[in-house]
Amino acid sequence: MTTSLYLFDDRQARTWAPLSLTRPCGELLHGCLTARQRAELIFGTKCRGHISRTALIGFDEPGAPPAIAPEDIASSGIRILISSRAVLSFQDFDLPTKSARICIDGDPVGWVVASGDPIPSELWLRNPEAEPSQTVDLDLRGSILNHPWDLLTANHDRITDDIRELFSKDHPTPGGHRVGTHHVSLGEEAIIEAGVHLDLRSGPIRIDSGVRVEGPARLTGPLYVGQNSTILGGSLGTSSIGPMCRVRGEIADSVFLGYGNKAHEGYIGHALVGRWVNLGAFTTNSDLKNNYTSVQIWTPEGEEDSGLIKVGCFIGDHVTTGIGTLLNTGTIIGAGSNVFGGLMAPSVVPPFSWGSGEDLEEHRLEKFLQTAERVMARRGQKLTCGMEKVLRIAWEKTEKRRRK
Repeated sequence: MTTSLYLFDDRQARTWAPLSLTRPCGELLHGCLTARQRAELIFGTKCRGHISRTALIGFDEPGAPPAIAPEDIASSGIRILISSRAVLSFQDFDLPTKSARICIDGDPVGWVVASGDPIPSELWLRNPEAEPSQTVDLDLRGSILNHPWDLLTANHDRITDDIRELFSKDHPTPGGHRVGTHHVSLGEEAIIEAGVHLDLRSGPIRIDSGVRVEGPARLTGPLYVGQNSTILGGSLGTSSIGPMCRVRGEIADSVFLGYGNKAHEGYIGHALVGRWVNLGAFTTNSDLKNNYTSVQIWTPEGEEDSGLIKVGCFIGDHVTTGIGTLLNTGTIIGAGSNVFGGLMAPSVVPPFSWGSGEDLEEHRLEKFLQTAERVMARRGQKLTCGMEKVLRIAWEKTEKRRRK
């Protein structure tokens, strides 16, 4: 009997600005894997689709399953639906033959739906706790992310656990100087040049296939660097760097989703950076307030106290910053924005904004799409019709925010 896997964004995940505007949260990087990749390994089957906001239908990023409507879920076979906010631990378990609710510490995060049984309603997908469950529960070990900044605060331990479970073999690093007892895992054709210092005192390091680390550089574990990325020197630590990134300077406690460009000096810390982001030379964010109090962060439902004193910035997909751009503590930059001029950007930059400092205008849609197409072509990728549709809808749905 076939088994189909799907990830869904519940009501809370759909508010994870600025990334949830243009991508399912199952495609956010946490540790060494996206939520979707983790679910695929744990359940032993490929994901067939993301269920999220209607505006994301058409999402078809290379290597990722598409965003689909609930009615497109398979009608037969075993269907597994798991929340994109669920971070399951690697563990052995038997998949039930009858329908069951999946729970982490008693909190529902999904379902196993037996062949012939109806899938959960749209209401339950938005709020799994609303289901009046009369089935048995499949209790699994793991954790649940409640906010985008949880990706950052839990990332240190997540990288460590992922490397231990997936990349446990230690590899020699000729030319690199090592200190500490944790190990280094290298993918195929990964290159670490002479003059690279590997600090393994606080955690391990995974350098994925095709990565090149140029010296002089200092890498501090726990650290994950994704496939075909290039480290152009500098200090990089306790971070997850997605595929095909080019990074330099100082990066700490951050997540780059992939295809990002930070090829120059500047500090990025405790930051969540979307795909196809280009940070100009000396772009720098603050991640600590002068009075050492907890950071307030804008969300679509209002400002929220993060309870954290260390929070950097949250940058949406396809954002560009000019040289010398300054980002304050907890800054949100919406997808498709272009900020420049060497001034401090506003604490909240609406999606598809264009300008310097507080003087922001609307980024003209056709100009933005032309730039995005050129940027993607430089990395051998194409702006598909589906992704163009997602970006056009995102632009239209955020027009009122820009006018304010």
